[in-house]
Amino acid sequence: MKIALAQINTTVGDFEGNLDLLKKAYQSAVESGAELVVAPELAITGYPPRDLLLKSGFIEGNLAALEGLAEGIGKVGLIVGHVARNESQTGRPMLNVVSLLQKGKVVATRAKSLLPTYDVFDEDRYFEPAADNRPVEYNGRSLGLTICEDVWNDDAFWKDRRYEANPVESLVEQGAQIIINVSASPWSLGKECMRRDMLSSLAAKISRPVVYCNAVGGNDELVFDGGSLALSEAGKVLGSGSHFSEDLVVVDLDSGSDSLSVQPDDMKLLHDALVMGVRDYLGKCGFNSAVIGLSGGIDSAVTAAIAVKALGAENVRGISMPSQYSSAGSLDDSKALADNLGITYDVVPIRDGFELMKKGLEPVFEGRPEDVTEENMQARLRGLVLMAASNKFGSLVLTTGNKSELAVGYCTLYGDMCGGLAVISDVPKTMVYDLARWMNKESEVIPHATIEKPPSAELRPDQKDEDSLPAYEVLDAVLERYVVENESINQIVEAGFDEQIVRRMARLIDLNEYKRRQAAPGLKVTSKAFGVGRRIPVAQRYKG
Repeated sequence: MKIALAQINTTVGDFEGNLDLLKKAYQSAVESGAELVVAPELAITGYPPRDLLLKSGFIEGNLAALEGLAEGIGKVGLIVGHVARNESQTGRPMLNVVSLLQKGKVVATRAKSLLPTYDVFDEDRYFEPAADNRPVEYNGRSLGLTICEDVWNDDAFWKDRRYEANPVESLVEQGAQIIINVSASPWSLGKECMRRDMLSSLAAKISRPVVYCNAVGGNDELVFDGGSLALSEAGKVLGSGSHFSEDLVVVDLDSGSDSLSVQPDDMKLLHDALVMGVRDYLGKCGFNSAVIGLSGGIDSAVTAAIAVKALGAENVRGISMPSQYSSAGSLDDSKALADNLGITYDVVPIRDGFELMKKGLEPVFEGRPEDVTEENMQARLRGLVLMAASNKFGSLVLTTGNKSELAVGYCTLYGDMCGGLAVISDVPKTMVYDLARWMNKESEVIPHATIEKPPSAELRPDQKDEDSLPAYEVLDAVLERYVVENESINQIVEAGFDEQIVRRMARLIDLNEYKRRQAAPGLKVTSKAFGVGRRIPVAQRYKG
């Protein structure tokens, strides 16, 4: 059987636009000789719809779109995800479902069995799990229809399982010959390899082909990589979709021929994820241009380079805002970066405004020495400039802080945290450097001096990040253990880290949760990002 994987980039709530994508993909698949077409999870609504599901008319609109889509489907079936009402008298009011459309009708509908409620997922808030799931007959084949999480619970692959039920095993026991999974699986570093290994293990265990169609695109902080897969009953890859772009993959399950694909390296995947995240966030929110504060440092340089790849140089404006503490080298590096990227470049000094602010506050601050207050005043003046440019030009401000800084609060609320999207807020500082070097592998994009010089906020004379923080290699290692792995302070110390540093970093991470609550949405690219996937109380006193 020839099956087409329609890896499309949907927008949440855009029923008309999503239907247009589905119709075009279906037509192309039919013209390519496909006997069955598979689209991603909740392809009609976009994923994740979150509390839009609670709005009056959303479910009805999605069902009306489904019926309209079905009318244009011929003898070649289409499997597509959407939302259905829960018609029973108990439980949540909705179901996350997949339907088989054929010959102008909805032939069969099956609901998602396993509803994730961890990390960024909160599906149990809205959906009732499937009461049962039986195979669907299609052109002489018995299809086991599953949705995303339903294939993530096999005991042969997972040492620790979240659920008692195993939907795939149940479908096989009922005679399913092909397992089809429609998915909206957000990407993080390394996930594409883990997903492939998991599905390969599953296919080999059940001795059935597994067809996996994943969403692609950015929706808010989540990025979906696509990477759709078709695997033989032996677990061999028969075909795969591209990463971070729409794709239509037609695979013959009966051919048995392995597909050879080159796996991109982590830095390319990270780069492409951030580019797509920026492009889709701005595009789906109605923006076509961005403004970025250029400090001459590594973070703003990488952010600007990502923005240019996403939006085009003509749609990116860089603004340098020197103070009396800014070095000539930083201005030179900012100008060199702007020239390399071909973006609009402005210089708006803040020195006079800063001195005016200090003068105005002298009666209030009389007798008190200068401290971090004056540093933050400079950062907030820069935020004012950037937001003014945003208003004047209709551009979205991209913040430039990295995960390491955000973790310990080495950033200024209402200052350098001002903006609409935090592009690299889930990228640790050491990885920012790795990404910059990757960007420069063919030609200089990020000025060499920007990469080599010690990082500095330049908010006081001769300031260096290392004056306030441990080496970033140490900070990032502690951050990984404390935030991502949820290790205790004692566990981290026992692993060989300096106790004083660990306790201080843990305190700063906990103390600055209030800042992160007010930060711009950030693109999630690691297994544990700050934001919706990490829910730590602001008012708390646990010190473990």
